[in-house]
Amino acid sequence: MTGESFIDVDHAQRAKAGQLVSGDVFASRRIKEEGRVITVLSDGLGSGVKAGVLAQLTATMALRYTAAFVDVRQSAGTIMSTLPICEVRKISYSTFTITDLDLRGRARLIEHGNPPFVLLRGGRVVSVPHQELTLEGWSDRNLRYSEFDLQLDDRLVCFSDGITQSGLGRPGMPFGWGDARVHAFLGEAVARAADVSSHDLAQQVVAEALAHDQSGPLDDMTCGVVYYRQPRRLLVITGPPFARERDAELAELVLHYPGRKAICGGTTATIVGRQLRREVETCLDRLDADIPPGARMDGVDLVTEGTMTLARVAEMLERGDGEPWPDNPARALMDIMLQSDIVDFVVGTRINEAHQDPNVPVELDLRRNIIRRLVALLESRHLKATSVRFV
Repeated sequence: MTGESFIDVDHAQRAKAGQLVSGDVFASRRIKEEGRVITVLSDGLGSGVKAGVLAQLTATMALRYTAAFVDVRQSAGTIMSTLPICEVRKISYSTFTITDLDLRGRARLIEHGNPPFVLLRGGRVVSVPHQELTLEGWSDRNLRYSEFDLQLDDRLVCFSDGITQSGLGRPGMPFGWGDARVHAFLGEAVARAADVSSHDLAQQVVAEALAHDQSGPLDDMTCGVVYYRQPRRLLVITGPPFARERDAELAELVLHYPGRKAICGGTTATIVGRQLRREVETCLDRLDADIPPGARMDGVDLVTEGTMTLARVAEMLERGDGEPWPDNPARALMDIMLQSDIVDFVVGTRINEAHQDPNVPVELDLRRNIIRRLVALLESRHLKATSVRFV
């Protein structure tokens, strides 16, 4: 991440109906010191545990070799030599799409067996020149290699054939959804919302594919999106400052922060509201039995309760997007985090007397540990950049 560009990466996935484990794997790695992001979409042959294990093996090798700047052709050859061959179909047990992108916008992709990736620019699908490669010892297999420069606001989208083949055999879809209609859907989605995040765009693609397979996914479905853009920032303030003299400093930060803002904690919101002379109004439209209601404040995008809501967000991030999360302040906070590129946490260290009751769960008094947990999840699973400041 620099002041000029950010690489936003996310994906959505659903396992084949009747399977507990997906045979697709989407893996990504951010190499901070080199300003690079590597992603891999691998699709194991068939479905279930065996396909998932081989897809995971493929993704792990691809990330390791690509991170070490091993030539992509050598990497691909090693991966294909390592994977077993299906005795019936005489093909490798996993396909793959490998993307290596840096913050200057230079992209390298190599593909084997998956539907071709899509470059979206301004709501249009742009054709990218590619080379057809034949590796020594694999004269019957072709790989596609592409190397090109991205422009700000470009997106790279890859997907498994469970997406393109969704709806197979339905009226009007004798061969499934198909590449052309997937491309059209992507272009329309970006035209509707030019700033749609990688998270939301991937979810939309998978949701549309699921709608085609009305009795449940006929195959594993995965869509991965890489969005090259200027960074979106989010400020999350939780807990009052240790010294009351710094209350005004907290309010100034809210006032001048160059991005979206969330305040987590009733006491914290009251302090900021008092300093800025803004009312804090409790919201009664997202009532939930497990999560306290949020609030509204002018100039702040989201106001929630503190440690309980933050702990729930961490739990939701750990469990992933497959759950039907209720529409409550925790879901809203998770969504705003996933829509952001840089999340700056400001954590107050004043003891909250309300959490000293021994009957209250211990984790409610561990605000700093919850923030560290959130930081680890946002960085490792969603490739967000984060900072933490204690006050």
